[in-house]
Amino acid sequence: MPQIFTASADTWLRAGVLLAAMGVLVTGLLWDGAIGSSYITAVGWVRDQPVPFSHKHHVGDVGIDCRYCHTTVETGPHAGFPATHTCMTCHSQLWTSAPALAPVRDSLATGTPIRWQRVARLPDYVYFNHSIHVARGVPCVTCHGRVDQMPLMMRAQPFQMRWCLDCHRDPGPHLRPPDQVTRMDWRAWDREGHADYGPHQAALLGIKPERMTDCTLCHR
Repeated sequence: MPQIFTASADTWLRAGVLLAAMGVLVTGLLWDGAIGSSYITAVGWVRDQPVPFSHKHHVGDVGIDCRYCHTTVETGPHAGFPATHTCMTCHSQLWTSAPALAPVRDSLATGTPIRWQRVARLPDYVYFNHSIHVARGVPCVTCHGRVDQMPLMMRAQPFQMRWCLDCHRDPGPHLRPPDQVTRMDWRAWDREGHADYGPHQAALLGIKPERMTDCTLCHR
């Protein structure tokens, strides 16, 4: 019978399979790198806001507590944006004619809320409740970063599923006393006897990591 394949056909087949495998591997690595890049996660990116609000000034310098503006963070699923009259509590007396605050004055005069742009935004199919995290002692800095050092608010974390799951699988190191959740520089080892606070608190509250990865917890 005549020979169908040449002597080099086996070599070409092996090379083709090897190249295909390498192509799959490289594509996977590139894809993993892409979805973790700041271009996709927006980590470190600043969103344009109608008013250039500085958390560094208000939180870091002046010492305003997060809950003064985000009034529902302890009681509801959403932290809430500050109402215009909250801003004007101070700015009816301070920087009353500053051009940068013109949108705030216009909002008060017209009754039209300021359209703040959300920085930490989750997909619509994800359920997240601020109040349950705050009540358990998950601090603001865990998700939002050192806002007291941000002249303009930027995203500090990727808010991807694997990032959330890392915390849910081992919540202890992220916990602190609930009355310290808004403090940006709190550290467990600064408190005598609190080096193991997180794991002890997780056990006390009955937080079971094996149940914290249930799909229905976040996808309802």
